[in-house]
Amino acid sequence: MLERRMTHDDLVDHLVRSTPLQRGEAARVVLDVLAYFDETTETFVRRRHRELQSGGLHNAEIFERIAAELPHRAVAPPELSLRQLRRIVYG
Repeated sequence: MLERRMTHDDLVDHLVRSTPLQRGEAARVVLDVLAYFDETTETFVRRRHRELQSGGLHNAEIFERIAAELPHRAVAPPELSLRQLRRIVYG
């Protein structure tokens, strides 16, 4: 993680200059964003399923919504069918 932190010093510097964040806060934001985008498709699908299910949605709507969200990820995975999404969640 230290290597990643050093690699993104320019981004941390930019955030410190352009926001009210202190250097430590800016570094944490950068690491959080990088962790978010490092998330695998399977982890994303499982996490979003849990989030949407806890919000009271039912599986039919959940899987439709996840399928619609996937192409908008920073590095979009290949298109997955609703069945493939269900298999990621339930095995």
